[in-house]
Amino acid sequence: MSANTNIHAMRKLVQQLRFEASFNRVKVSQSAADLKQFCLQNAPQDPLLKGVPTSVNPFKTRSGCLLL
Repeated sequence: MSANTNIHAMRKLVQQLRFEASFNRVKVSQSAADLKQFCLQNAPQDPLLKGVPTSVNPFKTRSGCLLL
């Protein structure tokens, strides 16, 4: 039974390695250039770089109680 289990585990491993080998690989330099281009294109809309206007910021500090 142990040999049968070992063979099954090795077949699963070979199947997984074949699956991973079939991926389309991209060079790191190309990925980094694409990421840089994406960041530069979307920088004007990025709230972490630009900031959030106080009129639409749901987390801004509210003023105190007002009594009428």
